[in-house]
Amino acid sequence: MSGEASADGRSVFRFRRLEKPEEFRAAEEVQRQAGGPEAESVVGAATQRAVQDHGGFVLGAFVDIYLAGVSIGFLGWDGAQLYHYVQATAVRPEYQNHHVGFRLNAFLREEVMRQGLPWVRGTIDPLASRAAQLGVHRLGARPDKYLVHYFGQVDRGSGHGTETDRLRLTWELDSPNTESRLAGTLPSPEQGRARWEKGAALIETELSEEGFRRPTAVSEVSGPEANLEVPFDLAAIREHAPASLRPWRHAVRDAFRAAFDLGYEVDDFFVLPIEHERRSFYLLHPRSPTGAGSPKPETLGSTPTKPP
Repeated sequence: MSGEASADGRSVFRFRRLEKPEEFRAAEEVQRQAGGPEAESVVGAATQRAVQDHGGFVLGAFVDIYLAGVSIGFLGWDGAQLYHYVQATAVRPEYQNHHVGFRLNAFLREEVMRQGLPWVRGTIDPLASRAAQLGVHRLGARPDKYLVHYFGQVDRGSGHGTETDRLRLTWELDSPNTESRLAGTLPSPEQGRARWEKGAALIETELSEEGFRRPTAVSEVSGPEANLEVPFDLAAIREHAPASLRPWRHAVRDAFRAAFDLGYEVDDFFVLPIEHERRSFYLLHPRSPTGAGSPKPETLGSTPTKPP
């Protein structure tokens, strides 16, 4: 199966499952280019082939025969329910402003729903604004678990280990929220700004001498609205203000874990222009005691689903 979409009136992307050995090898290169020097391990061609042939998906976004982006995932099981787990989504740098990641995920949703599965899960770096903007704001996935040192300490070639905390996202494929966001009906920047203004700041920040924000304090969540700031440009922090990376990691870790422990949930993510500066925020509110809204982590998949 394949789909088409134009990007800015120039390129036409076709979406389909990868089939040939050379396409799986091309997917390795896409992952390397997308991740750059900060990339974790690449999903190799042999593993992709096995995933594709045994219940998972390796989906590609093609421009003619050129592979621009790839999504790699497999069947997951949490003891009660089957779901699709996304191991990697990667887009070549030259196509990262063409909404390829959004279109790949929309196509993935069609394929997963065809299997009869109701959920997609995956993880993102909680400091990565671009990933949160796509997963939480554009697609409507919900963060439901904070994972500390998920891949352990990773050597980035700098002589010391880098911490690899991750935020688990659960995407309810047929929810009204997902349907509306895929259709382009999104909360407006004005709505996001209003929520940010009235919400309690879980992380206080200030501008450093390098001109980048850095955390100065973490507050306990309270009240009906809260916001949790992360770096607007994580790559720039790594390159130009690396001393700020560890404080950011620990501040966001402490804020998320406390918020989740106190029963708060993330329901959106916004990049907002504030005093001529672009800043990134997760928006949170108390989880409904009746279970409305995003399912609680411990209740996700409470209704077993048989394999198709």
